Amino acid sequence: MRIGILGTGMMAAALGARWAAAGHDIAVAGRSPDKARALAAELGRGVRAATVRESVDGADAVLLAVAFDGVDETLRAAESAGTLAGTTLIDPTNAVVHGIGVHRLPIGASAAQHIAGLALGAHVVKAFHLFPAAHWSDPGAPRVTVPICGDHAPALRDTETLIRDAGAEPAVLGGLDRARQLEEAAGFVIGLAFRGFDPRAAVPHVQVPAATG
Repeated sequence: MRIGILGTGMMAAALGARWAAAGHDIAVAGRSPDKARALAAELGRGVRAATVRESVDGADAVLLAVAFDGVDETLRAAESAGTLAGTTLIDPTNAVVHGIGVHRLPIGASAAQHIAGLALGAHVVKAFHLFPAAHWSDPGAPRVTVPICGDHAPALRDTETLIRDAGAEPAVLGGLDRARQLEEAAGFVIGLAFRGFDPRAAVPHVQVPAATG
């Protein structure tokens, strides 16, 4: 796939490295062209630095790898550079209070739906928001399950492919109306971790029914 990565931080670097290793065509863009060039050089494997326009035009999927505070500015730049309509837009953001985990948006609203309202016509998929960048940058990290949600079946399939290429297993939870639930789950994990508790110990081990058919 042709993938545009908006952002030059740790998540952009970690997932970009995994996708580059899987053979995808990747363009990285950010507010700082110097940082985009540095990240592209670090990732190698044909990854290139680009303008926002170059990264989103013709992309099969776009990763919005910015902090939530930077979402509006980044999407305005992407929309002015070339519409995201029809593009799979992967949202790994966490709109929670740092160190506390409380959701910053009003009850009933989600970061993913906020993003969908800004990137009109884009097929937003909530994904990659539960595990930190350190997990994806660790070649020895265990295989995990990445829950996702979205309203567009082809966009979900694109995201499932990219999750598998990152070394994980996708699990579609439902439509974008489930995004708030996924984001609250991240807040729960963050809140426990910052208080010194292991979130894994707070989640009961449930026996998964055997597949039938």
